Amino acid sequence: MRTVVFLGGGRITSAMLSGLCLGKTRDRLVVHDRNPGKLRDLKERFEIAVEADLGRALAQADVAMVAVRPSSVRDLLLQVAQAAGKTNRALGRPALAVSLAAGVPLRILRRLAGPPVRWVRAMPSPACRSGRGLTAVTFPRTLPGADRKFVHDFFASFGQVIEIRESKFDAFTVTFSCSHGYHALAARARAGQEAGLDRKTALLASAHALADGIITWREGDDSLESLLEEAATPGGTAAATMAAMDAAGYERAVRRGVAAGVRRARANAGK
Repeated sequence: MRTVVFLGGGRITSAMLSGLCLGKTRDRLVVHDRNPGKLRDLKERFEIAVEADLGRALAQADVAMVAVRPSSVRDLLLQVAQAAGKTNRALGRPALAVSLAAGVPLRILRRLAGPPVRWVRAMPSPACRSGRGLTAVTFPRTLPGADRKFVHDFFASFGQVIEIRESKFDAFTVTFSCSHGYHALAARARAGQEAGLDRKTALLASAHALADGIITWREGDDSLESLLEEAATPGGTAAATMAAMDAAGYERAVRRGVAAGVRRARANAGK
């Protein structure tokens, strides 16, 4: 059993704690945050340990989970260095640190924290709260096998884990965000209401169109192309709907959105 200290008690920490509790993790979980209200809420909801003092939190850490906004990473690691007394003993011992910050590469994390910290990047989805998460991880080549296994197993406790090259991390971060699904659900439900459905029925129909169709693809053996062909009979309503959406720039809008997200992730690395 390792002690995992979350540095930051925001939304992704809350989602991960939900998934970890659902998966009955055996690791000891501690959360540090400057906001006492957040700590009280998390302690009540998840029955975990909390620590308002950064130095005392770090002293317990076998693994530090950096769970703050990308723009706050530098300030946090500066506070970590100050709490420890000097940068090259940032976590008080040779320790494993996992950054959840989008767009902040390993080279910057290593430069800010210095040795002997061993850095990993991970990008979990907020959907991990339900146990159906997806997490991308990227490891430096020198990371020991035991650390790789721990990180993989930790995130696998609440969903699927894939390892990708760091050069692909920004594209993955933008593409896999569950915000795409929520955004599409909201838009389809509004369109359904305008077509005459009440809000509850429009949401149910839209959720089925998105979630159940995707589950059919994920859990079956049929290709996406064959499912599209099956669903959109030539001359039918689905075919007419998709054709009109494409003509209105649907695919172009998605590409532009993903490209804008990648640019923002890369800009975060320079802040």
